[in-house]
Amino acid sequence: MREVFNGLRSIVKTGNQWRLMAHDLPPRYVVYQQMRRWMAARCFEAMVEDLRKLLREYAGRKPQPTAMILDSRTLQSTPESGARAGYDGAKRRKGPKFHAAVDTLGHPLALHGTAADEQGSARVGGLAKAVQQITGEHVELAYVDQGYTGETTAQAAEKHGVQLEVVEHT
Repeated sequence: MREVFNGLRSIVKTGNQWRLMAHDLPPRYVVYQQMRRWMAARCFEAMVEDLRKLLREYAGRKPQPTAMILDSRTLQSTPESGARAGYDGAKRRKGPKFHAAVDTLGHPLALHGTAADEQGSARVGGLAKAVQQITGEHVELAYVDQGYTGETTAQAAEKHGVQLEVVEHT
């Protein structure tokens, strides 16, 4: 199993295609099948959650966060990206947009990817729901920037027990 895991780490670290996996590792079909089993069993999510809890306790915090930070980022794409990329007029970029929720220490809680032309405020409800499922309904407050203002955005968050706090830039 250790060699299978090392094979998966090799693919993730190098970004290589499965067919280019090193020959001193198990056969690629073995590594791929085991990776699919681990993904179906949600092993990687459990590892991230356990690591987040340990890091929070090490920092002197409770294992489950009570506050989070919501933000989005648009990545630059190539012309080959096609229609799925979208265009973000505020950042003047064409590419995918990632909406992220992290705890106040910066540890990831949830991530959603969309086309760049989708507003961040449209994803607040989905992120709040995902975070509440992950943390067991512990998060009460979300710090957001001015792009997340509005009554519908606040209602979408409150539906999942999260109050939005807009942090204004000085």
